[in-house]
Amino acid sequence: MRIATVSGRLALVREEGGIDVETASAGRFGADPQAVYGQWKTFRAWADDAPSRGAALIDRNELGAPAPRPTQVFGIGMNYRDHAAETGLALPASPATFTKFPTCLTAPFADIVLPSEAVDWEVELVVVIGVRAHHVSPSSAWEHVAGVTVGQDLSERVVQFSSGGQFSLGKSFPGFGPTGPWLVTPDELADPDDLELGCSIDGHEVQKSRTSQMVFGVPELIARLSAVLPLLPGDLIFTGTPAGIGATRQPPQFLRPGQVLTSYLEGVGTFANRLVAPSS
Repeated sequence: MRIATVSGRLALVREEGGIDVETASAGRFGADPQAVYGQWKTFRAWADDAPSRGAALIDRNELGAPAPRPTQVFGIGMNYRDHAAETGLALPASPATFTKFPTCLTAPFADIVLPSEAVDWEVELVVVIGVRAHHVSPSSAWEHVAGVTVGQDLSERVVQFSSGGQFSLGKSFPGFGPTGPWLVTPDELADPDDLELGCSIDGHEVQKSRTSQMVFGVPELIARLSAVLPLLPGDLIFTGTPAGIGATRQPPQFLRPGQVLTSYLEGVGTFANRLVAPSS
């Protein structure tokens, strides 16, 4: 199953197009995309047999974040072996966790304002929680996942590394968390623990890897995080980025106004963001 936010409303995504959930369910489920995660099991049971009538073509510019208002947004640092190697840092013994404040989230095809000349890219698999998870074992972790989507953990490197070792501010400027183009449930994926992901700038590939190269895979991340605090329906986990970021290049390379950053995840989809300068 695939779901999306279309013109601010929850929609099922089928080959025929988008199906408005509130209309198709005769009001059983509302239009709010975030609210559905609190009814996830009931919604899944209905959606599996939902009719396809009323499907309409989806304009990509009407797509929003599939989970637009999560309570918690987690980020994981140094979670790919090749990324740790390019930074010269040792692999972490436990997930290097930070937060992205939810106001950074934006639509998959939105323009993103660059607040400085030090903004870097980080393509990631993003997990959306569907069932409250607290003290969950790795073996049952995927049962608590609504689905996965593509994300960019955009990072302003000067702010990130001048904040006393706390990354959250440098990763939370408005627009620094595009996700989409939709959410895909794990059963739609051949192997949810081994998916290709990558990104390009103006068509030039800068990152490409597979999620099987994570230090801590999705089940282990959910187990480790939920051992400390509850993961709530609709929460996001940005699971880390592979090698290829701009800060470690010689010379360092950062995003510039006018460029287009395109991100993809195998089995899920692709989105693209145009980078723009601040308005004067």
